[in-house]
Amino acid sequence: MDLDYNGDSSFLDPELLQLNEVSCLAIKSNPYVAHKLFDQWLSLPETTLLVKFLFNKAKTGVPLNITGSVSSPKASSGNSVPPLSPRSSSSGSPRITKPRVGPSVLGSPLKVLSEPVKELIPQFYFQNGRPPPTELKERCLFRCNQFFYGHPDGLQLHEFKPLTKEICKLPSFFSAVLFKKIDVAGTGVVTRDAFVDYWINGSMLVKDAATLIYTLLKQPDLRYLTHEDFKPILRELLATHPGLEFLQGTPEFQERYAETVIYRIYYYMNRAGDSCLTLRELKRGNLIAAMQHADEEEDINKILRYFSYEHFYVIYCKFWELDTDHDFLIDKENLIRYGNHALTYRIVDRIFSQVPRKFTCNVDGKMGYEDFVYFILSEEDKSSEPSLEYWFKCVDLDGNGVITRNEMQFFYEEQLHRMECMAQEPVLFEDILCQIVDMIGPKDEGYFTLRDLKGSKLSGSVFNILFNLNKFMAFETRDPFLIRQERENPTLTEWDRFAHREYIRLSMEEDADDASNGSADVWDESFEAPF
Repeated sequence: MDLDYNGDSSFLDPELLQLNEVSCLAIKSNPYVAHKLFDQWLSLPETTLLVKFLFNKAKTGVPLNITGSVSSPKASSGNSVPPLSPRSSSSGSPRITKPRVGPSVLGSPLKVLSEPVKELIPQFYFQNGRPPPTELKERCLFRCNQFFYGHPDGLQLHEFKPLTKEICKLPSFFSAVLFKKIDVAGTGVVTRDAFVDYWINGSMLVKDAATLIYTLLKQPDLRYLTHEDFKPILRELLATHPGLEFLQGTPEFQERYAETVIYRIYYYMNRAGDSCLTLRELKRGNLIAAMQHADEEEDINKILRYFSYEHFYVIYCKFWELDTDHDFLIDKENLIRYGNHALTYRIVDRIFSQVPRKFTCNVDGKMGYEDFVYFILSEEDKSSEPSLEYWFKCVDLDGNGVITRNEMQFFYEEQLHRMECMAQEPVLFEDILCQIVDMIGPKDEGYFTLRDLKGSKLSGSVFNILFNLNKFMAFETRDPFLIRQERENPTLTEWDRFAHREYIRLSMEEDADDASNGSADVWDESFEAPF
């Protein structure tokens, strides 16, 4: 039966095909798909009407115009084809007409997708670290050639120090450690190729200072730094630094100085307290800056962080004063004499119960030198975070993470008794508690947390009130001389000021002893401190 067609021949709803979207590559690579799609298109009723209508027009010689509206001759006579019934959304027919979103991309009834663009993701993981930029690598190679010029066999250890400092940007006392890392075979020389292979090809060139130092000092099978890892660089520092040259005749004190520096480093930087210094802790601390300062400054006492010899001298002499039998161990009775009997028996008992820190000394009831270093740094600078954590653990009797009113009263009772024995006007605990609350401003006035204490600049005075009578009295009197000192040197810590005062006192005592003895060489170094 011939049917007439009336409509726009250029329009054909592609949704009538009910096909998934097909890419151009899929059609080109498989012509069978294109033939099937064409067959399905020809089977549609609308396509049949369109083809017959165009065929009839072609036979009559009428020019074809498929872009316009075409009507059949029979349509003009009123004998038109009945319209198709409207498609409803409730119909179960698969040929449901959907709203047109827009014209087809190529004017074709088939939807054709463009091939997705492949995005090139740059490499972001490098097993040995990101390689250095070409410009940086070439500049480093040029400098290497300058240092190794005239040394075809390589550089010896004493010639390696300038290269360590200028090319590697490391403190000069790292030269021996770096030299041994490259000279694995122990030949005694480092060639240019060996240095380039380790420093440039090994991606050491692009590492930050903390990662460099961590990599050089760390043992291969560990992921942290131990005390032993720092000893090689400290031995070289003692051997080469002009400010420590006077110690070269006393190796026993060189060893004590190195130990003290290491203990101070771990006190401030190893916040986990496990003697395992991680890379994260190394990056967070100020050790790298202190090392660079020590390498540039000839006066070692100006490096207040970690390396000051005067600070070591004070720590060692204070320990020596308490260690009456000189077995390098002190007990409770020794420690109670610290600071002219400033501490209470109760706080000393808490220290020796090893609550704030487990002793490294294996002798029961005894404190070793390392334990004393942690104690004196905590006692003389209660404004630092390690000190606040140290004393918080002491006062927190039940270990529940808060300091309550009863716990503070337990320690203050002995303070109150000592004030009465010294004919001092006693201050009742209720008044003291109100003063402490005003000083700290805790979130909850019923107890104090470590966060509360760290948020106040007066937290150190709170601990002095509870168990250090001498500092409590000094805080009450507000010595104007100390206040002026703090204002003149705001960058100095409480420990810096204490060490300076004590060093002057000890020096004066040494001068007086020398004058009374007539010579500074009469004492036996095996029984006396290094005065």
